[in-house]
Amino acid sequence: MSEFSRTTVTAALIYANGPIHIGHLAGCYLPADIYVRYLRLKKQDVIFVSGTDEHGVPITIKAQKEGKTPQEVVDYYYANIKSSFEDFGISFDIYGRTSDPVHHKMSQDFFLHLYKEGKFIEEVTEQYFDEAADQFLADRYITGECPKCHQPGAYGDQCEKCGSSLSPTELINPKSSLSGASPILKETKNWFLPLDQWQGALEDYVNSHPEWKPNVSGQVKSWLQDGLRPRAMTRDLSWGVPIPLPDTEGKVLYVWFDAPIGYISMTSQLTTDWEKYWKAKDSRIVHFIGKDNIVFHCLIFPAMCMAHGEFQLADQVPANEFMNLEGDKISTSRNWAVWLHEYLQDFPGKQDVLRYALTASSPETKDADFTWADFQTKNNSELVAILGNFVNRAFVLIDKNFEGIVPAKAAGTGLEDDVKHALADIPAKLEAALANYKFRDALVLAMEIARIGNKYLADAEPWKIIKEDKEKAGTVLNFAVQLVAHASVALEPFIPFTAAKLRTALGIQEADWSTIGDFELIPTGQKLANPGLLFEKLEDDVIQAQVDKLKQTKEAMELASKQVNPIKETIDFESFTKMDLRVGHITAAEKVEKSKKLLKLAVNDGQKVRTILSGIAEHFEPADVIGRQVCFLANLAPRKIMGQESEGMILMAEDADGSLAFMQPSKAIWNGASIS
Repeated sequence: MSEFSRTTVTAALIYANGPIHIGHLAGCYLPADIYVRYLRLKKQDVIFVSGTDEHGVPITIKAQKEGKTPQEVVDYYYANIKSSFEDFGISFDIYGRTSDPVHHKMSQDFFLHLYKEGKFIEEVTEQYFDEAADQFLADRYITGECPKCHQPGAYGDQCEKCGSSLSPTELINPKSSLSGASPILKETKNWFLPLDQWQGALEDYVNSHPEWKPNVSGQVKSWLQDGLRPRAMTRDLSWGVPIPLPDTEGKVLYVWFDAPIGYISMTSQLTTDWEKYWKAKDSRIVHFIGKDNIVFHCLIFPAMCMAHGEFQLADQVPANEFMNLEGDKISTSRNWAVWLHEYLQDFPGKQDVLRYALTASSPETKDADFTWADFQTKNNSELVAILGNFVNRAFVLIDKNFEGIVPAKAAGTGLEDDVKHALADIPAKLEAALANYKFRDALVLAMEIARIGNKYLADAEPWKIIKEDKEKAGTVLNFAVQLVAHASVALEPFIPFTAAKLRTALGIQEADWSTIGDFELIPTGQKLANPGLLFEKLEDDVIQAQVDKLKQTKEAMELASKQVNPIKETIDFESFTKMDLRVGHITAAEKVEKSKKLLKLAVNDGQKVRTILSGIAEHFEPADVIGRQVCFLANLAPRKIMGQESEGMILMAEDADGSLAFMQPSKAIWNGASIS
């Protein structure tokens, strides 16, 4: 990094069509925040830029579902997302939005620059058009049968059942999700960026960065190997940045053309000298993204910058893989997620616990899994038992024996050199891990300071020494305080709320990376302010409540997606009239011996009391059904079940969750009444 004077860090612009969940955090926002906080501790010139992507089909689909305008949708979710990030401690220098007029103008200027330089090719292609809605259809507005797995309801760009990437023309029996009508193919003109013309330059760019993570370079090289093709930079839509050319009403910039320009337009709102962060050769650009955005940041946006000619290309794109939840893929549509705003409500003041747990299981090289059991273990066995325990012991002993004042160093126990030796190589290793985006390893190294502290106190036993040699015990506690100070700096990128609390307790005005390892950092005589317990143990019932919440979510989504049984084969009216449906009254009920399913019901049919055996014992107790009026099939031929004769069939309806309900009159009616 020595050749760079400044660093521009971006975190992916998220669609403003839903709240933030832990998959988003683990994918790019938390790693980016850790890295930026580290650079700030190093006193480097760094800006941290992100915002909401407020254009594109996901926004219009959300608006359609909620019966709102796209602007209403993005206004709501921008506020929700921005607030959640702030409360969680994601320390953006600016969090902007692509619906801002400043962004519109900069995106249009960028487009015009390429247009005037002849960098686009104009092509007339056939696209699906909804005649009823009088508009061209984006891929997500077209559904049909998947040509691969034949699942109905596949989208024009992907089948969510088999995962196949599709094009709208591949769908069988395509339908418009706007009107339900079959779309037609209609000619339209759009502007394409000829990526194939930039293939050689892009290959050189990618090959010049052998240090990129394997998941990033592997995906990019696969695309390059297949050969790049021209890609449309405009779309026929009503929502987005309008194309700044005459006679282009109803056309907007492709969302993946304008979105990355958002990083630049947001920087321009942050500082008047924004250009040096994007154009100066001694500026370093780092894009933090999830793996689904790799191609856009490593090929398409670089090609745009190459075509423009003024902007620097990213030096690093440390993309993470996906974070799963309890063994299942996080899904917004299925509501299978831990939502950040809900977490902050359920666990007030525990931002650092989630930051710690997500970092410790970060999907840096492969997909990872978040579980509430692991979350509990990370809190109880590490934050409470290691860091919290060490800090609490150090402060309590100083409060009790030295009135909360840092004691002087005198003759030690002989263990102090061991402590210094154990700590000596941690700063360099920690710095190397952070600089190379290995945040899981870095967290382990930062926590090692607390482990060293716990071992030191356990071995030195100052609570025993003080009875005979108070000065020696004071030396031990002075060293312990210095280790707390080192931990407060080393852990700042990961758990900043806790680190800030420690600095306040220690009287440190500002965290500085260079102070890690300085055993004179906290001066003798410094008055300390005991921070109390840093973390509290999470009990099983608290965690079980979250597990149950997910279980209920899964059950609700399964019920919502359950398909109604198909209609049986058609019968004629004569066949229907042969069924004698009646109303009766259950006068007695009992379980059938040796059967889990059967209840023996006595049903008054207005002429006699008949016996009907019904397979409802797993849903109702005998006492629950006595006295009910029910509907039954009266002329079903009697048959023996479990050695007993049944004279009819009770009519029941099965709900989506498998529960049963009696079919019965809406008011009391005479027994034996016919149903027709």
